[in-house]
Amino acid sequence: MSSLYLNSRTWTVFDPGNAEHRQYYYDFINTNTWGRCPVRFVLPDRQGDLVSMIRRSLIDWYVVTEFKDTNKRTRKKVA
Repeated sequence: MSSLYLNSRTWTVFDPGNAEHRQYYYDFINTNTWGRCPVRFVLPDRQGDLVSMIRRSLIDWYVVTEFKDTNKRTRKKVA
């Protein structure tokens, strides 16, 4: 096995619920490079490019997080 493979960053799937992963993406947006990121993100199921997949997953996560209690609310009936 190559020493380059052994010394490389660990591979992981981006998890929008993980605060460290969100911080890594934020750092990427500010620096426009993944060079300082301690992990390498992989694309599950051939979802296109990495940045678009992360953006989609973050949007979904934030929307679900913000609006998760709206289903519990009930409307008052007007008499």
